[in-house]
Amino acid sequence: MKTSYWLMRFALALLLLGMFFGHLASESYRFTDATQGILPFHVLRPLHVSSAYFGIIIGGLACVSLALFEIFPNLKLSKWLKIHLLLWLISICGIFYSYFTKDFSGREYWEFNPIWALPIFLSFVIFLFFILKNLLTEKKWPSYYWMWFTGIVFFLFVFLENYLWIFPYFKNDLISDLTLQWKVNGSIVGAVNQLLYGFSLYMMTKISGNSEMAHKKIAFALYFLGLFNLMFNWGHHIYLVPTSRFIHHLSYIVSMTEWIIFIKIIIDWKKQLSESKKYYYFFPYRFIMASEYWVAINLFLALLLSIPAVNLFTHGTHITVAHAMGTTIGINMMIILAGAFYYIAPPLLNKLTRITLNTLFWLVQSLLFLFILVLVIMGVKKSIWQFSDSSITFSQHQDSLSFIIVVFIVLGALLFFSLAGILLFLMQQSFIKKSKS
Repeated sequence: MKTSYWLMRFALALLLLGMFFGHLASESYRFTDATQGILPFHVLRPLHVSSAYFGIIIGGLACVSLALFEIFPNLKLSKWLKIHLLLWLISICGIFYSYFTKDFSGREYWEFNPIWALPIFLSFVIFLFFILKNLLTEKKWPSYYWMWFTGIVFFLFVFLENYLWIFPYFKNDLISDLTLQWKVNGSIVGAVNQLLYGFSLYMMTKISGNSEMAHKKIAFALYFLGLFNLMFNWGHHIYLVPTSRFIHHLSYIVSMTEWIIFIKIIIDWKKQLSESKKYYYFFPYRFIMASEYWVAINLFLALLLSIPAVNLFTHGTHITVAHAMGTTIGINMMIILAGAFYYIAPPLLNKLTRITLNTLFWLVQSLLFLFILVLVIMGVKKSIWQFSDSSITFSQHQDSLSFIIVVFIVLGALLFFSLAGILLFLMQQSFIKKSKS
């Protein structure tokens, strides 16, 4: 179990670094030269994205492994987790080395030298064997078992897809290369979401004491709907790429099925409000509920972006960034923080700590909402500029956003400090807490 705690510490540290690099990157908006500042923007951006996203992935894996230790007292292959952690450490160190030495792959995402992707792939193979060795001891799987299993399997599949570009057949075809690159990023998010949403459901069964909710038909129906979207709704990422129209039409239809999930969330809202009063002072539940509300907000935004006519205007603007921030911080990070509080923080906190954490919790929620709102405003303004007949240059357009950019930087800094307070508290508690293993 010690290794799982180290995985969680590693994830929290990466999330902290991701926000720090993100703040430095936001400061670049004040400069006319992208190479100004502590580090140039083309280095800060991948450092920010990779730190945050790998923090999410490792945090999800840490939550699942901690849950497995709780479910199976005699967990099998637990020593394999040490190799899993070591592979991640090698990969992250290599990725950072790649960025700081400017050894880029030339990709829009996953910009590091592809050699450092190999330890990540191997770590997931090990984790797959680890969970299967334990899950297969049970005949009747709850829906979250299936979510963990399919999340890892699809991650491995999509991860291999992500590196097809190293073969000339794909690399030399611009349309195929771009299609794969944009498709993969949407699908990998879906695969990681399977891990995190499965853990979120597991947490709800533990908090409520109702394990049957994970075996109900509605739980499996929503699981299959999410899996269906993971496999087929990536097409809205490539609406602007001249690929087969069939892919675009199929993805649009699949994306629209997410309205079912959205409506289900709205219907359950009243019930969640009454539950929130009951479990309000239990921080794991509070962060799980925060993620549910952010799912509703972000899913509504995602559904709008999935409409081709809307996507045309929003593609390449800060509206897409707002969607990414809502997913990363509002949903994924909230679930990881719920898991961290559940497994690391003591259930009974002194009054001062409770007040401080409560203040930080609400600061994060309100600042994140304002931060996303500012990004949407910036995106709308850019979209209007792009499709207008105005003779205003890009530089002039950016100058017109100077006040909004300052607000964006200030909100980002405040959000960083608020989240940092929570993350540092959890990291401190993780070292105070005595290991159970």
